[in-house]
Amino acid sequence: MSSVLLLNLAWQISTLALVALGLAIVFGKLRIMNMAHGEFVMIGAYAPVITSMLGLPGWLQLPVCLVTVGPVAFVLERTIIRHLYGRMFDSLLATWGIAILLREIVELIFGRGYQSVSPPIAGTVCVFGADYPAYRITVIIGILLGFIGLYWWNTRSKTGTRIKAMVGNPNLAEAIGINTARLSAGAFVFGCCTAGLAGLILAPTVRIEPMMGLDYLIRSFFALVVGGLGSLEGLGIGSGIIAGTQTFLGAVASQTYGYLAVLTLSTLFLWLKPNGVRSSSR
Repeated sequence: MSSVLLLNLAWQISTLALVALGLAIVFGKLRIMNMAHGEFVMIGAYAPVITSMLGLPGWLQLPVCLVTVGPVAFVLERTIIRHLYGRMFDSLLATWGIAILLREIVELIFGRGYQSVSPPIAGTVCVFGADYPAYRITVIIGILLGFIGLYWWNTRSKTGTRIKAMVGNPNLAEAIGINTARLSAGAFVFGCCTAGLAGLILAPTVRIEPMMGLDYLIRSFFALVVGGLGSLEGLGIGSGIIAGTQTFLGAVASQTYGYLAVLTLSTLFLWLKPNGVRSSSR
């Protein structure tokens, strides 16, 4: 296996894990099937476009992304999502409508055409004897460090402990004084912001357009199906299997075979192991 293929595999796994993280939080912790998850990825991808349109310096792309995604997620949680916790089918229908609305709004503002942006870090670096884009190497390292920090926070912080208590027994958590409404709102907004961040990171490497979110929603869902809900380990395993299968078959055969293999694999997991490779006990 060539060095470039290994680096491409690392890129696909790390970015898929970041994209799926928000869905894992909202779906796994809040039992909300957020069909608008891909649209938050799409909105984040438009952050560099918005930054350029406003004539702002490039280093403001991250604040623009958070200021764009965060308020939208907060308003949706306060007006719609907060009434749907634990109601999987109702949340699926509601967020599907939200996804259509968000796509139409973005299309109204930016049009249907493709947008493209340049990576903030240019050039290549030599890794394992192969020249590889410096931007992708930086992102891979950044995502790895971010997940290590998130794992530490999830296992050591008081907020992480409260979220686990809320997920395990919401009524008992409220009885002992945990503000579950505030925790749920914070978890939803955080999950949407991580999706926006993933879109911002992916923006220089993809075509930015209003329909781009659907592919990321599907692949994120497949990663959760394979890895299981409720743990960062399961998210990593699922992302590795899905991204690895698609990347390898895409390299040796074609992207069509890669998508077909991922679909087949996910269907088999839903049938034979519906809880995934690793899911937290509830």
